[in-house]
Amino acid sequence: MASSLYSVVIDASNHRELAAFWKEALGYEIAFEADDLLALEPPGEVGPALEFDPSGEGKDRKNRLHLDLRPDRQQVQVDRLIGLGARRADVGQSEDVTWVVLADPEGNEFCVLRARDDEQPAPLSLSAIALDCAEPRELGRFWAEALGWNTDYEDDDEVALEAPGKTGPELLFLQVPEPKVAKNRLHLDLNPDDQDAEVERLEGLGATRVDIGQGDEVTWVVLGDPEGNEFCVLTAR
Repeated sequence: MASSLYSVVIDASNHRELAAFWKEALGYEIAFEADDLLALEPPGEVGPALEFDPSGEGKDRKNRLHLDLRPDRQQVQVDRLIGLGARRADVGQSEDVTWVVLADPEGNEFCVLRARDDEQPAPLSLSAIALDCAEPRELGRFWAEALGWNTDYEDDDEVALEAPGKTGPELLFLQVPEPKVAKNRLHLDLNPDDQDAEVERLEGLGATRVDIGQGDEVTWVVLGDPEGNEFCVLTAR
């Protein structure tokens, strides 16, 4: 059986301050807080948690994984986020795009999308988790099999996956020319029914074991997807 998407983990220089920004931005609730981790969960627990890991390292390049946020009113939410500590960011986007690129207080890029005509469940919600990649179709197929998700949209430059029942954010795979050159500051944590069996299944799909200095004592398994993006398979919970 496929794993479920448990959380998006963000490396942070100051995990408490960064979590405080995202808590206010999205209206999430603190689920767990310690010196080595702070976890936020959405109201009603629909969608993955956001976890903040004190890495002690600063950001020195554009992230390959970012969050897309859906607002009820785009400019109102952009102004509010800037008031909370976000700033506008230039990642090479053209002037005619319909989204606004911002960065959180530690420089992690995220996008505020155009508001939809239908009613929003919240003033600002997590719409998608976007991953830069070389081959969206191939990487999308891996993650569709890994999570048991369905393809919502597909072309050569972009693939979108949605969870069964269309709950929670989509996964977007966006083609970029730049290769992955360092450990990602954001990664996904997966929750399996059986950790050992799931790791074996994911390796059969094309994942590889990755050493990021985690040591032998941790209870999770660190893997890389076919393009080397790190993710963790947790113990069943």
